[in-house]
Amino acid sequence: MINRVDTAAVHAARNDFRVLGVHAPPLDLSTTYPIEDLSDATADLDAMLGGDRPRSEKIYARLDNPTVSRFERAFAELEHADDSVAFGSGMAAITAVLLAAKQRGNHVVAVRPIYGSTDHLLTCGLLGMDVTWATPETVGESLRKDTSLVMIETPGNPTLALVDIADVVRQAGKVPVVVDSTFATPILQNPIALGATMALHSATKYIGGHGDVIAGVVATNNEWAKQLRIVRLLTGALLHPMAAYLLHRGLQTLPIRVRAAQASAMVLAERLTNHDAVEDVRYPGLPGCDPHNIVGTQMAGPGAMIAFTVHGGHDAAAVMRAVNLATPAVSLGSCDTLIQHPAGLTHRVVEADALAEQGIKPGMLRLSVGLEHVEDLWKDLDGALKAAVGAEELVGAR
Repeated sequence: MINRVDTAAVHAARNDFRVLGVHAPPLDLSTTYPIEDLSDATADLDAMLGGDRPRSEKIYARLDNPTVSRFERAFAELEHADDSVAFGSGMAAITAVLLAAKQRGNHVVAVRPIYGSTDHLLTCGLLGMDVTWATPETVGESLRKDTSLVMIETPGNPTLALVDIADVVRQAGKVPVVVDSTFATPILQNPIALGATMALHSATKYIGGHGDVIAGVVATNNEWAKQLRIVRLLTGALLHPMAAYLLHRGLQTLPIRVRAAQASAMVLAERLTNHDAVEDVRYPGLPGCDPHNIVGTQMAGPGAMIAFTVHGGHDAAAVMRAVNLATPAVSLGSCDTLIQHPAGLTHRVVEADALAEQGIKPGMLRLSVGLEHVEDLWKDLDGALKAAVGAEELVGAR
């Protein structure tokens, strides 16, 4: 295993290229495969039904695909995990984790804020699981005999709230902890190294990085990887090999993209705090936003996501209409900057009381900073903020 993440991002799961005589990963689009030996195929089928990978016969793409497996090996290396399992979307990955956990117990302890659709999945009753919402400090006292999983997201979506992973793991004891680390990526945070059982990502975001892939991936130990592959096999939540190919390619530039966007986010967050149209800014790199000193210890940097609240309540959504360079759209982690309204979009499915408790105000906007020049981004944001509040006399950043 390569220890330095920049090198691993480029070379992970590519060590057989010279033997294969290729410079780019092979792309296998087959849905089915010729059976050379029935006995081997039967043995491999039994192995895959038990969550293992095939030894020789691939059989059928829903069971295993070489391109998907290659990406999974690469991603596991970046997360310092035994293995990883990829899915057709981030929500498919989260659902698989919950279904696998349900076999061990019917109770989940979760900490808000988390992605709105994850919140909705936990509360809507579809999976028949009992959920206790805890704070980072009360995870331990929220555990029950039938608790099968502790779920956290850090940085949290959309408020950028930070959670001490090691402390939650300590409180959880023998109960597995899954960390949605989508905002941080493996470049800034490695939950497995901090004791978490699973590091979950919506790979649609930074891992793909170009807004053209829908995917999810869970890095974990061998035992949980087997369980997740069984769920994926039974539910058909497989990742398409073309998506896996693009994700593996995206890993090569992941460190550069994350750090470049982070550098611009630090500048924009500071300027937004001094803007007359802005009520407050949530960004882990700002004073007061990291009370437990997570950045620099648990996280290698504050990341490239910013949440800021504009004066005027829900009418602040007008900022989305006023931007010209940034794209008014959900999702995040693309090369271009995206801006969206959590209360009206990504967290629309969360109860109003829960939104208020988490500080997700009607005037909050979430900014995913991209790779554009920071001065061009600031000019766009400053102009949109002035136009949205209808006050041309605003001086912008002071």
